[in-house]
Amino acid sequence: MTIETTVFTFKISVPFEEWAAVYDSEENIKMNKERGIICLYKGVKKDDPTSVILIEQGEEGKSIAMFEDPSVKPLIESAGHIYDSTVISSYF
Repeated sequence: MTIETTVFTFKISVPFEEWAAVYDSEENIKMNKERGIICLYKGVKKDDPTSVILIEQGEEGKSIAMFEDPSVKPLIESAGHIYDSTVISSYF
């Protein structure tokens, strides 16, 4: 098993605290736990409150697969995450 660190940068349409509340929700925590994904860091850009970075770690491909899962997209968008603005980078 290869551990991968995945960095997501994206725009939000709501205040960071509102987005983070959905990310930190029981439902999302459960989904991440089931897939073996842990959040290493999430934050809002210092000079742009609409730009977010999220860094997750898990087995190779798990974070990206969850993000691309059509059943998860509505939850992502309901949080104020502008789905099409997302840039994904992966690191070993």
